[in-house]
Amino acid sequence: MAKVKRLGLFRHAKSDWDDMSLRDFDRGLNARGRRGAALMGRHISEYGAKWDRVLASPAKRIRLTLESSALAVPVEFVDAAYLADSTTLMGMLTAIEGDPAAVMLAGHNPGLQELALDLVGATNENALFSEVLAKFPTAGFAVLDLAIDNWADCAPGCGRIVHFARPRDLDPELGPLGVS
Repeated sequence: MAKVKRLGLFRHAKSDWDDMSLRDFDRGLNARGRRGAALMGRHISEYGAKWDRVLASPAKRIRLTLESSALAVPVEFVDAAYLADSTTLMGMLTAIEGDPAAVMLAGHNPGLQELALDLVGATNENALFSEVLAKFPTAGFAVLDLAIDNWADCAPGCGRIVHFARPRDLDPELGPLGVS
């Protein structure tokens, strides 16, 4: 039986669109985003998993999401993670050196959502899979258990979503406008 590796997926919080002269890479977070990131950081810390490292996009909104979340986890900013698709993210996972048990990716959509869906095998679809399929919102956090011995073995179909949380799940005021 394979060991299990744990993968966390953490999407950046709501970005700030006030200054349209900024490049996409340089957009920060709005007030709602900072609040959502802090709330999700507490949730991630209380979830109980010990994260060995975070691989993150170097975009400003990711940096500020991680800063606001106050996670006490070593972060490695990876240029290739900026707006990365599922294939690129999968390549980052298979290239992980050492034997960390739990790694988190902090990044963008649609890449994170596509990766989660690609990693789940057809026989491992569950209610959480359906929620991730419907939408992986800003500051969303998913946890997948991967039935692999080594990160190099990470491939489509090896995972199962075991946790999914959105800011609105923890504070309805952080949900879509007009939803209480």
